[in-house]
Amino acid sequence: MAGVRELEPSVHRLLHRGTAIPAHPLALNADRKLDERRQRALTRYYLGSGAGGIAVAVHTTQFEIRDPSVGLLETVLRLAADEVEAARLNRPLIKVAGICGPTDQALREAELAAKYNYNLGLVSTGGLQDYSESELLRRAEAIADIIPVFGFYLQPAVGGRPLSYSFWRELAEIPGVQGIKMAPFNRYQTLDVVRAVMSSSRKDEIALYTGNDDNIVADLLTTFRFTEDGTVYEKKIVGGLLGHWAVWTKTAVELLEEIIQLRESGADIPAELLTRGAQITDVNAALFDPSHGFHGCIPGIHEVLRRQGLLEGRWCLNPEEELSPGQMEEIDRVYRQYPDLNDDAFVKGHLKEWLGDEI
Repeated sequence: MAGVRELEPSVHRLLHRGTAIPAHPLALNADRKLDERRQRALTRYYLGSGAGGIAVAVHTTQFEIRDPSVGLLETVLRLAADEVEAARLNRPLIKVAGICGPTDQALREAELAAKYNYNLGLVSTGGLQDYSESELLRRAEAIADIIPVFGFYLQPAVGGRPLSYSFWRELAEIPGVQGIKMAPFNRYQTLDVVRAVMSSSRKDEIALYTGNDDNIVADLLTTFRFTEDGTVYEKKIVGGLLGHWAVWTKTAVELLEEIIQLRESGADIPAELLTRGAQITDVNAALFDPSHGFHGCIPGIHEVLRRQGLLEGRWCLNPEEELSPGQMEEIDRVYRQYPDLNDDAFVKGHLKEWLGDEI
């Protein structure tokens, strides 16, 4: 693995303690062109909310940014990196870049992420239905020669595919793999990943993150325990890399810190946290639109950011991506029913600053 960049010690510690990494949306104007001012404002919002990282050029950023007619991949990576640099944070921050496509494309994207000093590449298998699992593993190895890898179990509803226990077991053995985001939205497949990592020789070197937006709190509260050859192994999902955390990020950061404090103290889990977890899943149903096959998941995120003033509208690069019938009413409902989960007051207090309307 000659030439592989190691994670900075402070970033490595943060990754393994667990942190909140929101998936960064794309700010567009009414002409469906990049709104750079609001794109920068979103990054400032996530940094101001205390997020421990940002994930850029991922599903929430819209895969169409890679289309030659759009050509926004490098721009969004650069803008987020610029804002992180300008913020001069007195704390580590994990920059994650989405990496997609066939091997040649993925390697180019990895080089681009490294150019802008991203710490990890979130390696998607989306759109690669014709690749065998062995080919996917070789692709991940090649990417890991350029940038440390965040493995990614992407749910089939948005372009992913089922992957075997053996695939995850072999992926875990690749030295450059530093973390795995599990987002199959499926309990059985999530367990496959956890068990595979725990049976690997690198069980302590890989940080597990939830991407299961439908089961966030339960994932973060669970201690997974398996026995191999008479030895008991335990592992936790330490943090989240989530599209859901692209909105109401301040309360998400506070939630995760509350869970980490419980985890580190060994205290009993309050039943109230499980209740809150069910409420968060209900919110996610409104935002992510599972009743229509997740068609409205990106516009749902945009609608909340629009209400807060961070985005001007819900526009996506694909004009067909809009809220589904009844989705607006569902967003209204969860706003009414769970007022403690939003961070509207926090955003209102900083919006002009993030938009650059005041010095």
